[in-house]
Amino acid sequence: MAKTSKKQIDKDEKRIMAELEKDSNESLDVLAKRLKFSRQKIWRAIKSLEKSRAIWGYTAVVDNEVRSLKGYVLMLKQSGESMDEKTLDLFTSQQMQDNLGVTIESMFYVHGEYDWIPFVHSTGYQDSEEVLRDTADSLPRGVYTDESIGDPCCGTETPCR
Repeated sequence: MAKTSKKQIDKDEKRIMAELEKDSNESLDVLAKRLKFSRQKIWRAIKSLEKSRAIWGYTAVVDNEVRSLKGYVLMLKQSGESMDEKTLDLFTSQQMQDNLGVTIESMFYVHGEYDWIPFVHSTGYQDSEEVLRDTADSLPRGVYTDESIGDPCCGTETPCR
């Protein structure tokens, strides 16, 4: 039996990872057929990739519309006080998100007119102003100015207008 080179193994693992990115829930049999590898080769490669942490998890992508979640982009202006790591940890904690009834999808700390842009999902708010008010009220006083704004999103990455 001929040994496979490290270069070929890397190439095969990259093909397997590309297929797993398309559908991480696909069966080994289907992957093997699609890639023209044996089922055992796919299994060994996946175990190797998990052990080396090239694959470090699997996730479900859910439809926020089915869950009745509305998306909001908040654009926050920072006042003169700096946002320390403790404040950021407070806001991103699961307890804080549970208290607010929001889920933070992603957030960006940026330079420019606005300083911090979190994208959140929630079911309990009627409009972006409520989300913004409660979010700003949950942060330590003076961290954000009243010039901050919120934009509703239609479950997409672009604001509804």
